[in-house]
Amino acid sequence: MKDVIDTREQLPYEFEDSITRTLQTGDYSIFGYEDQITVERKTKADAYGTIGKGRTRFIKELERMTELKYSAIVVESSLCNFIKPPRFSQLNPNSAIQSLIAWSIRYNVHVFFADNRIMGNWLTLKILEKFGKEINESIN
Repeated sequence: MKDVIDTREQLPYEFEDSITRTLQTGDYSIFGYEDQITVERKTKADAYGTIGKGRTRFIKELERMTELKYSAIVVESSLCNFIKPPRFSQLNPNSAIQSLIAWSIRYNVHVFFADNRIMGNWLTLKILEKFGKEINESIN
C-alpha cells in the first residue's frame, strides 16, 4: 500500500513509496483508503495556534474526521514539553491539553505525542502501516 501525503503539507514526512495528493482531511493517509484513515501532523506551535486562533477552522476538520474509520493527531512534542507554551502563545497550557482531551472524546480522534519530528514521522508511518495491515487481514 502507498502512503499519501497531502499537497498542502509544508514540511512533509518522508516515507518510501509514497505519493502526493490533495487530501480532503488531514495530512497523511493510504492510497485508496483516504475516506477511511487520516493522520494530522502538528508541531507544538501549530497545535497551540490551532487550539487558539485557528479553533473554528480546525473544529470543521475534526467534524470531517468523525466520518472516517480512524483519525489521529500526531503532535511533535512530548507531553512534558507541550505544557510549556510556545514563546508567543497566550494560550494557557491547561486549556490546550483540555481541548485535545475533549476533542479526542467528542470526535473520536486519537491524539499522540511524539517527542520530536523524527518520532512523529516514525509514529505516523506505524499508524498507517498498522491500519493497512488490518485492512488486508479483513479482506483475506
